[in-house]
Amino acid sequence: MSVLHWIPPDAAPDAFPPVNQALAYPDGLLAAGGDLSAERLLAAYRRGIFPWFEEGQAILWWSPNPRTVFVPADLHRSRSLRRALQREPIRISLNTAFSDVMSACAAPRPGQDGTWITTSMMTAYHQLHTLGHAHSLEVWRNENLIGGVYGLAIGAVFFGESMFSAATNGSKFALSALAALLEKHEFALIDGQVKSPHLRSMGSIELPREEFIDRLDRHCPRRIDRNLWQKNDDVDVDIVKKV
Repeated sequence: MSVLHWIPPDAAPDAFPPVNQALAYPDGLLAAGGDLSAERLLAAYRRGIFPWFEEGQAILWWSPNPRTVFVPADLHRSRSLRRALQREPIRISLNTAFSDVMSACAAPRPGQDGTWITTSMMTAYHQLHTLGHAHSLEVWRNENLIGGVYGLAIGAVFFGESMFSAATNGSKFALSALAALLEKHEFALIDGQVKSPHLRSMGSIELPREEFIDRLDRHCPRRIDRNLWQKNDDVDVDIVKKV
């Protein structure tokens, strides 16, 4: 019988069990406890682990098998999405509205009773943003924020956390822009964590956990131009419209 590993709050930031000890059901549940310090979160993502829990629960740590990912160059843009990208007068920004993107991602959605983006998660990821590890990409129509995505960057891997739409195609515009930007800077992967019809429709693939960890070991240590993540009110929208 499998036993869930408990992480004491004062344990070392990297005190995670090997990911191959994760449960098969629920898929990928690896450990509970610990805290959401920046050091522990960075250690977790680097090992292919992420937190996912609801308000009132202990912190739960996951490493599902297989893992849903995107290769930035292979993101699928349907014909209708390409037409919309050409037609819509959108503006793209980077790291200008991190709080707004997180709040929009945390807002209630149809068919959902609550959100996994708890108050403690909001606080933790804002800290990561302040430290330069967590980033947001925003999509604007006029002065209205119509879509966005946020996550963490470690080396040449972007660990996507959540995205939202406030208008038709909002999240698709955001993911498309993110993939184009990361492709330009030679990123290897966008981590999508777990599969969904939405991610699949945009070209996500599934990697066995062992292969995913191998790619992290190869690409997280890579040095990426930090200027990529400078706050930018007006990212060149042609990087998306030309793909």
